[in-house]
Amino acid sequence: MSDNAQTIEREEMDALWAHYCKNRDVELRNEIVLQYAWLVKRIVLRFRGRSSNYIQLDDLINNGMIALIDAVEKFDPKLGNKFETFASIKIRGAVIDSMRAQDWVPRSQRNQAKELDCAFQELYTRLGREPTREELAQQMDVDVDYLDKILQHRHDAFLFSYEEAVHEKAMSASPLNLNSLEEHLPEHAALQNELKEQLIRAIDRLSDRERLVISLYYNEHLKLKEIAEVMSVTESRVSQIHSQALLKLKNTLSDYREA
Repeated sequence: MSDNAQTIEREEMDALWAHYCKNRDVELRNEIVLQYAWLVKRIVLRFRGRSSNYIQLDDLINNGMIALIDAVEKFDPKLGNKFETFASIKIRGAVIDSMRAQDWVPRSQRNQAKELDCAFQELYTRLGREPTREELAQQMDVDVDYLDKILQHRHDAFLFSYEEAVHEKAMSASPLNLNSLEEHLPEHAALQNELKEQLIRAIDRLSDRERLVISLYYNEHLKLKEIAEVMSVTESRVSQIHSQALLKLKNTLSDYREA
């Protein structure tokens, strides 16, 4: 898309917002919702791979769309906020609430993920470095093959826990009910800079393979199966590498999350 086309699109959206704010017409609201429906799809797809149940996926999309409608109705362009930021936090919260209601990650998986997390942190504190898979397996009194299965099967629990933590951190800094998501606010800018610095530091500590998986999954938005093809390994191995990377990131970011 050319710069001119982008400018025209922005002008049209500004005009659409202006007409809606003046008339509060439902048809205008629905047109705005349609223009931003891609936000819901993008956020829901971040949770892809957690289940093959398309009914559950439809539930997430439906709840995300309801949150998008609510965001349009409550958004005030005059405050100078970026709608995508405001709506994304609302949609993410709705998706997470829906996943909690569906008990997306079984309690047994959560417990094993917590046990794995505790073992990792205990070894990290004792050794002063990240433990190897062999050391982690010994700490949990399991063999390495079984540890790999835990990492593979607990993939969803790690991802969901991470999404919950980031969402809660964002909400604590920018409460939605105040509509205070101005990007120029000092607390918002400080939050973004702090998170960026912490993530860069945490990612730098990952192995090359772990960084590659994280990059392909979050930056290139590839599915685990597609990453497996790129790396010439099995999908289960990608899931294991991803879980190990998230485990390390979680440990490195623990101080930030608890702050």
